[in-house]
Amino acid sequence: MRWVFIWIIAAMPAWAEGEKAGAFDYYVLSLSWSPNWCALQGDRQGSEQCEERYDYGWVMHGLWPQYQRGFPSFCQGGQRPPSRALTADMADIMGTPGLAWYQWKKHGVCTGLSAPDYFALSRLAYEKVVRPPVFRKLEKTVKVPASVVEEAFLKANPDWKADMLTITCKNGYIQEARLCLSRNLQPVPCGQDVIRDCQMSDALFTPVR
Repeated sequence: MRWVFIWIIAAMPAWAEGEKAGAFDYYVLSLSWSPNWCALQGDRQGSEQCEERYDYGWVMHGLWPQYQRGFPSFCQGGQRPPSRALTADMADIMGTPGLAWYQWKKHGVCTGLSAPDYFALSRLAYEKVVRPPVFRKLEKTVKVPASVVEEAFLKANPDWKADMLTITCKNGYIQEARLCLSRNLQPVPCGQDVIRDCQMSDALFTPVR
């Protein structure tokens, strides 16, 4: 049974805490469909992101440094943390300042960039993506396979290829679209531990309120 345990461990995504900042291979840009996140947990938590006065669709979960296998997190670095004003400025694409702060703490430090440069790069990466407008036209919750969401992104961004993008799901909902980018923000093939599409035949997709 020992070899089975070793095989299972080897197959799991690798991750590391406290790694040296700036040592990574590529980025994963993670976009979360806000109405689905609100249905899963945001409403329950009373998140400001889910209030009716907002109409968030695809928001940026984060820009994550990635190894070819695994990812660094909570890296050692001497960069100053972001100011409240800086994280507040990211709320228009990230939903809340709190998410921006946490993404800096867990992932941003690992880039080796200053907080202003990391958030500027994150915004640039987000703005380079054409987010399919079709999803904002939904009037009621529907069930769709992840492949439909992927195809919509690929059609809206013709320079992408299928191995550069993955669609995830969680608890019956479409969760995120994750695009792999080079360090200069060009689409690149994802590592094998990232390119893991949702395996559900259909997943819920909630409309913008």
